[in-house]
Amino acid sequence: MEEGHTTTIISFVVLTPDIDSAYEYGIGSEVSTYGDVYSFGIILLEMFIGKIPTDHVFMDGLSLHKCVKMAISEQVSEIADPSLVQVGNPSQSTNNALEECLSSILGIGVACSVESATDRKIIGDAVSELKKI
Repeated sequence: MEEGHTTTIISFVVLTPDIDSAYEYGIGSEVSTYGDVYSFGIILLEMFIGKIPTDHVFMDGLSLHKCVKMAISEQVSEIADPSLVQVGNPSQSTNNALEECLSSILGIGVACSVESATDRKIIGDAVSELKKI
């Protein structure tokens, strides 16, 4: 490269629903606080599941949101990040408390990341519920 010249590399990322952006952004809607709530929900799911929306396990219509929603009632400990689940022989009461806590947190994440912007949990309510856990 000649002295005094610079090279600029521009890359593009395609945003799709359930991956990087709120659903409404993928269909051309304006930026709003609803999108922030969606992102908050996805981040909660990522932190407690230990997977990102672009993980190889999410294909053929399965998304992080859908995976958690399907497993939340009975399989929380199976989908949770293994570093959060106790190793060894925890007591039944400890195990139940952990599953209840994870279910509550993941439920908030799912409620914040539903496809319909107006059906999402209000962020103030989400924060209040998280504080109670």
